[in-house]
Amino acid sequence: MPDWLPFGFFGTALLYASVGFGGGSTYSALLALAGVAFAVLPIISLACNIVVVSGSTVRFSMAREVPWRGALLVSLVAAPMAFLGGLTPVKEKTFLFLLGLSLVLAGLALLLPRKEQDGERSRLAAFMPLAAAPLGYLAGLVGIGGGIFLAPLLHFTRWDSGRRIAATTSLFILINSITGLVGQLAKSGSERFGEALSQGWLLLAAVVLGGQLGTLLALRLLPERVIRWLTAALTIWAGTNLLLK
Repeated sequence: MPDWLPFGFFGTALLYASVGFGGGSTYSALLALAGVAFAVLPIISLACNIVVVSGSTVRFSMAREVPWRGALLVSLVAAPMAFLGGLTPVKEKTFLFLLGLSLVLAGLALLLPRKEQDGERSRLAAFMPLAAAPLGYLAGLVGIGGGIFLAPLLHFTRWDSGRRIAATTSLFILINSITGLVGQLAKSGSERFGEALSQGWLLLAAVVLGGQLGTLLALRLLPERVIRWLTAALTIWAGTNLLLK
């Protein structure tokens, strides 16, 4: 494992946690660029995702910012699809192409302007549970949580306030990451989990620290817009490198 990889995971977790995401898409890209075995790559990414967004979800819940009815609806619709995505066999080249393309699109989505809820939801907000299903499948297939795709849609439809959208996204990522991980293990065998942990324990430690610092400190030091731009730049860079590779 390259020496730079834990630092990459730390920085990714710090940035993504600051905007309510887990970072699974970029973890997967960094692992692929580092030459980590394809069989354990999504397992490590999803495990790191779960670690980061568990803390975020707990903090949002304690602050009473989670809109439980809507957040659970979109998350539970997506969850079985994430399991099916994790269970679906996919060739390494196809996996890396889908991951790279999804990273570039997600990075561009992060650059879209976001407006706070102005008191009137778009009519399209009612269709978010339907949109959650394919997002869940894609998340499970490429070993990510899918929140980086859901959040722009929630902002576009004026689903709720920015903070409550971040809370919804965190719960969505957490549930999708768990079911996607179960699907990945059902596909590749439970012994892969031990193999992934033996290779990725230092990376898990890095995202624990980065996620905590991202949630507690980054938003106090930098404007949310600047953090989103930095996250978008990292995401587009990783995705472009995967596509070129």
